[in-house]
Amino acid sequence: MLEVYYTVKGYGEAEIVIEKSRFICYVERATTEEEAIRFIQQIKKKHWDATHNCSAYMIGEHDHIQKANDDGEPSGTAGVPMLEVLKKKKLKNTVVVVTRYFGGIKLGAGGLVRAYGKAVTEGLKAAGIVERKLMRIMHTTIDYTWLGKVENELRASIYAVKDIHYAEHVTIDTYVEEKQKDDFRAWMTELTNGKSTITEGEHVYVEFDIKND
Repeated sequence: MLEVYYTVKGYGEAEIVIEKSRFICYVERATTEEEAIRFIQQIKKKHWDATHNCSAYMIGEHDHIQKANDDGEPSGTAGVPMLEVLKKKKLKNTVVVVTRYFGGIKLGAGGLVRAYGKAVTEGLKAAGIVERKLMRIMHTTIDYTWLGKVENELRASIYAVKDIHYAEHVTIDTYVEEKQKDDFRAWMTELTNGKSTITEGEHVYVEFDIKND
C-alpha cells in the first residue's frame, strides 16, 4: 500500500468555450477500470448528440492502467493531452471525459491539444484534489480521570482524533502516520504517567484537501 498518493475528491464538471466550440469536462474517481469505463459510457449516453466524447484514465497504485481515447478527433489531439494533465498532477484512480460540441471553427492540432488540456484542468479544479495518507489507527485506553487532559492535548497536537468510546474505561482512536507510531506511544505514555494502554489498529487512508491551481 502506498504511504501517500493524490486523487480527485469526487465528481466534478466544468465547461469552457473556445472559438464557439463547447468543451464540457466530467471528472470522477475510479478505483477499477470497470468503474472508469462505466463512467465514460454514462457521459456518452448523456451526450449522445455531441461531436466527440473523449476520455482518459489512470488506475492502480503504480498507474499500471492508462488509457486515452480521441473519439474521432485527430490522433493524439484529445485523449493523450487529457491523460498528460492527470500525469502532471500525479493523480491516481481518476477518469475524465471531455464532451465537445463543435462550433463551426476548426482549431487545428495545436488548438485541440490546448483546448482538451485546459478543459481537464478546469474540471479538476471543480472536482478538487485530495492527498490520501496511509494512517494507523492507535487505540488509547485510559481511566476517566485522564480524559480531559488527554483529549485536550490530542486536540492541540499533530494527531487527529477519530472516535472516543465510552465504556468502563475510555478508548480514544487516533490517526497516526506509521513512521510516528513510536513517537505517539512514547508521548502518550509520558502524558498519562504510564497509566494508558496503547494498541495498534487497522490501516486506513485519510484524505486531506490540497490547493489545486
